[in-house]
Amino acid sequence: MKRFLRVLISVTGLVSIVGVAHVPSSAIAQNGVCYMVGPGGKTIDLGSMCSGDAATNKRVFQAKIKRRAGGTPVIDVTFNGGRTFEMIVDTGASGTVITRRMASALQVVPVRTIKADTASAVGVEFPVGYVQSIGVNGVVANKVLVAIAGPEQDIGLLGHDFFGNYDVTIKRDVVQFELR
Repeated sequence: MKRFLRVLISVTGLVSIVGVAHVPSSAIAQNGVCYMVGPGGKTIDLGSMCSGDAATNKRVFQAKIKRRAGGTPVIDVTFNGGRTFEMIVDTGASGTVITRRMASALQVVPVRTIKADTASAVGVEFPVGYVQSIGVNGVVANKVLVAIAGPEQDIGLLGHDFFGNYDVTIKRDVVQFELR
């Protein structure tokens, strides 16, 4: 019994700090699946213990690349828990930029205007407003201030305000985000 409690405490510690600490080799939490290999190699499902913040604070998560726009990955991004749009993963953008069509669909209300430098111009004015959430593969950022692009932009840009705490690796078929 004492040995079981030690393992349970270890697993509980893992669940509460998954993504920021060393993960014991006997417990695994990745891509929304959480389990432990018990005595005799039996797999024990720990899914109920990995819900909530632990599930959304993954150490490593991946997003499938749907296509590329000018060589840059395009992935599916979910806004406000239910609307999914294709977005370019823009490792050079400090903030997320959504299209006017997206802003309309998400009912984003501009709260002010900002000036920002883009790859092609300096001092561009953007209306900005809040989205309730931005999510990729179960990892969610809440209450994010996003810029609304001009009419010429037909796809949004996912910026550092979403993935800034992650190291980003662009692979052939996926973009991998690893918590720093």
